[in-house]
Formats: sequence, C-alpha cells, structure tokens
Amino acid sequence: MSNLDLTVILERPKIKDAIEEMRARLAGALGIDRNRVSIKGKTNEGVDAVGRGEAIAAHAVALLRSRS
Repeated sequence: MSNLDLTVILERPKIKDAIEEMRARLAGALGIDRNRVSIKGKTNEGVDAVGRGEAIAAHAVALLRSRS
C-alpha cells in the first residue's frame, strides 16, 4: 500500500485530539509509515442520522501499488 486517506464523518466526539494516535495505529496495522496516513474529521451539519449524532460514517481511499 502506498497511502491511505480517511475521512470520518460524525458530530460527536470530536476526533481532533485523537488523530495522531489513530494515524499511528492504522499505519502500524497496515505496515506503512504514519506519514502515508491522512485522517480528517468532518461533521454532517445536522443532516440525517450522522448529523443527528445517531451514526458515524467513514470514507477511505487507499492507493495500492503492485510489487512486481
């Protein structure tokens, strides 16, 4: 894997203070450098179950490279 970009969508809790630990844990689990992991927290501005704080959503994009 070359890199990972993750967006977590939730109203609460705020993840700002946990992002660095999340990056380190994901990088360790994936066997990549933590500088290749990006995590952002967003809200859903009060729209639908996520916006009401009843659910959490995540969007992830990973760039994979062949070793051959």
